[in-house]
Amino acid sequence: MKLALTEDELAFRDKLRKFYATEIPEDIRQRVRHGQELSREDWVTSHRTLNANGLAVPHWPVEWGGQDWTPTQRHIWLDEMQLASVPEPLTFNANMVGPVIAQFGSQEIKQRFLPPTANLDIWWCQGFSEPDAGSDLASLRTTAVRDGDSYIVNGQKIWTTLAQYAEWIFCLVRTDPNAPKKQAGISFLLFDLNSPGVTVRPIKLIDGSYEVNEVFFEDVRVPADQLVGQENQGWTYAKFLLGNERTGITGVGRTKVKLTLAKQHAGRTKLGNGTLLDDPMFAARLAQLENELLALELTQLRVVSDSAEGKPNPASSVLKLRGSELQQAATELLMDIAGPDSLPYKADDIASEGWAQRSTSTYLNYRKTSIYGGSNEVQRSIIASTILGL
Repeated sequence: MKLALTEDELAFRDKLRKFYATEIPEDIRQRVRHGQELSREDWVTSHRTLNANGLAVPHWPVEWGGQDWTPTQRHIWLDEMQLASVPEPLTFNANMVGPVIAQFGSQEIKQRFLPPTANLDIWWCQGFSEPDAGSDLASLRTTAVRDGDSYIVNGQKIWTTLAQYAEWIFCLVRTDPNAPKKQAGISFLLFDLNSPGVTVRPIKLIDGSYEVNEVFFEDVRVPADQLVGQENQGWTYAKFLLGNERTGITGVGRTKVKLTLAKQHAGRTKLGNGTLLDDPMFAARLAQLENELLALELTQLRVVSDSAEGKPNPASSVLKLRGSELQQAATELLMDIAGPDSLPYKADDIASEGWAQRSTSTYLNYRKTSIYGGSNEVQRSIIASTILGL
């Protein structure tokens, strides 16, 4: 495996660094860097700027806005984006439904949905998890019954991230309740959230934020031509989607930023005659995290160099598992640095700094990383069976 970048790759990296630093508004990047909430307008501004310059969906087919890049160039594109604290292209569009439509959709579906998906003219959300079908996704019970030129959808989805901003949902639905296996009989359906019979209800999280939702379907009529691929083949498409999602949520660059901030904050935290950085136990903890992150980065580079086009590497489960653990460890480190200053929340009239007040809510929010994209327990099972052959 080649680790050193070629001269062309270095030039490519430097071009991206300049673009991210100059073309994406500084105030948006600062909000990302310091874990502040982004508005819908922030997401749209950044995403459309990237798309206008061919940087939103480079992993898509070229005819639909992709770039003819090497796997290494794609890795550099994402890593530098994270290091620059640029909001990544909306994952529901860029990494989830877009690749599924490009790979399995009809030409009509591609022409209708891929351009507005790439430009965030349609904001998508993901309708997968249900109250009794989370990690065991194949147990989903939302039904879609064919009725002439439509499907009639009934059921419920939960933990639907940013559905409050979304216009459309891509949904796994059960089209054959009598299929011999629960993974069979599932289809991949697209529909407008403004359709009659759709209700979106917010879920307030433990960190005080409003990020996820319940979505209810009551006799929702969906045109049959909004089915992706073939009926009852949705489980195949879902596995393809989740493979892409797991590779993209490793977050090496994001965790590097958090560790850099941790060093800065620790260097300003007085401890005895020095700072927290001088404490041997803290220094050892920080060094261990940095070494584990380097090991993950090398694993990611190996996956990048070995991946076959259109076939997510099963090692994506390793990246998802370890990446989520290290993201959680970095947020815990920041919370520990903040100490008692992490206890207040959104209090403007006290000495506790904003980053410290956000550290506990960020720590709590990052508990989700070991669940979404397939829980870490599921990833261990995949690693055991697919990679280790157990």
